[in-house]
Amino acid sequence: MDQENQKRVKDLSENFGPENIVVVLGAAEGEAAGLAAETVTAGDPTYSGPLSGVPLGLKVYHICEEEIKSEIPQELYEEQVGMMEMVLDTDDIASEMKSIREQYMKY
Repeated sequence: MDQENQKRVKDLSENFGPENIVVVLGAAEGEAAGLAAETVTAGDPTYSGPLSGVPLGLKVYHICEEEIKSEIPQELYEEQVGMMEMVLDTDDIASEMKSIREQYMKY
């Protein structure tokens, strides 16, 4: 997650409260999704951005996880995400995301 997005997430969390924020990721690989998820829950593991040492504990999901997918009208999901989902290793992504949530999510 780049520094600009880290700042946005941090500002939103400060303005609205971390219990009111849900981060939805769209990374194409489990490792990349996991790194971004760790950043918004436990703090930037690379220690290079605004979330370095800032454990927000935010709710975080990937767009292809059923918890999010089920909240989006099916036609819209298929139009916007369907093609991407067909080429992703969704099981790997879901496993990575679940692991991060179990370790770090507070809210």
